[in-house]
Amino acid sequence: MTIPKANQTNQLLGYPVDARLLIINADDFGMCNAINEAIMQTLKEGVVHSTSLMVPCPWANQAMNFLKAHPEIPCGIHLTVICDSDDYSWGPVTSKDKVPDLVEPSGRFFSFDSFHKLLKQISLDHLEVEFRAQIESVLRTGLKPAHLDWHAIRLNGQSSLFELMFRLAREYELAFRIFGSPFIQKVQSLGLPCNDHDVLDSYLLDPVDKARRYAQMLHELPAGLSEWAVHPGIDNSELLAMEPDGYHFRQTDFDFWTSQQAKELIKSEGIILVDYRALQAVWRGK
Repeated sequence: MTIPKANQTNQLLGYPVDARLLIINADDFGMCNAINEAIMQTLKEGVVHSTSLMVPCPWANQAMNFLKAHPEIPCGIHLTVICDSDDYSWGPVTSKDKVPDLVEPSGRFFSFDSFHKLLKQISLDHLEVEFRAQIESVLRTGLKPAHLDWHAIRLNGQSSLFELMFRLAREYELAFRIFGSPFIQKVQSLGLPCNDHDVLDSYLLDPVDKARRYAQMLHELPAGLSEWAVHPGIDNSELLAMEPDGYHFRQTDFDFWTSQQAKELIKSEGIILVDYRALQAVWRGK
């Protein structure tokens, strides 16, 4: 008998078929101090139970030191080959001469727009070299990541790039965040658990009424496994200088996910919070 996909994921993770499972992951750990402080507080006080490291960024060491001091907190690797700001930049973990397709003449990664304009010309070999360098640098610290995801890359049917990251996840025995119905179906057809519904990116929510929207979405959360990628940050001078047009996206995430309202909603709705370690355990066995 064919198991409906949501039921398949729940059963693989050991939950009833009608359970509503949710991963809430704080992205961008390591980007800057204002984001690190928000994520650390959110992980300690809120209902966000995992985070993803941006290894090339200037504050990655602080993030990794925090995770080493708190081994109970699961983490992933936020594969990063894009810069967010012209005034605050980062470049590859490996030497730039090994990955010339990924960098501007200055040695920094391309901006979001430039990267996606050039994506079809960028060597997958160069991406693999840098992705491996980021994964290996985390493993060398003694951290035990549970999953891979990525920063600001829009796959948009880029099956070769998906296949590269998926292959690395399998090789390093990590679970993998899945965006888009075709990729979700592909992974589940292999008997692997993943999110049954497309990942929510909190940057797509209007910060003006974000608390109301989060409350509505928690109430309407479907059966199966969902994942929400959230972006806590503190609107101090550092963050506002980096993201002058950010319109408090990160601050409103921080406010909600450390609130009593979030805790009470999840409890009253009977939502089960999980993290990628549960998926990783199954992926390792297949």
